Amino acid sequence: MDISVRATGILIENNRMLLIKQYVNPKRGWSMPGGHLEPEETLEQSLIREMKEETGLDVTVKELLYVTDRFRGSDTHVVHLTFLLERIGKNPGKLEWTHFDPHTSSTSKSLREIRMVPIDELIDCGFSSKFAQMVKTGFPGRGSYQGDFHTFYGEEPG
Repeated sequence: MDISVRATGILIENNRMLLIKQYVNPKRGWSMPGGHLEPEETLEQSLIREMKEETGLDVTVKELLYVTDRFRGSDTHVVHLTFLLERIGKNPGKLEWTHFDPHTSSTSKSLREIRMVPIDELIDCGFSSKFAQMVKTGFPGRGSYQGDFHTFYGEEPG
């Protein structure tokens, strides 16, 4: 079984959450930025690198929000860590933009569509009501282990 670590970032400004266009499952085509660690890279370094590559933004990592396990069949286990981020520089950014990501994956294109989505519209972007409520209430249980990825997000494995 392959075991890997994936860091994901949540950036919230003015009741809007940063999302990137990326296939997650048939119901959700938007995701939070992030990716797998590279050799000899810390979680913080990975997340800062992934944010820059995927969105063009410079960020700092503020705190751990939650940890989940994601199983893909019987041969892949991803330990998924999600952190709260803060943009470096306090100038408000655009609400929508595109950014060239030089490191695409099978679920993304090199030119990424990025949006600051109102928290009240997360369900319209394919996120579960459970996840949307968690964002609205400020991530109760911050820093805790949340178990299975799909159960936590209220999504069917896909």
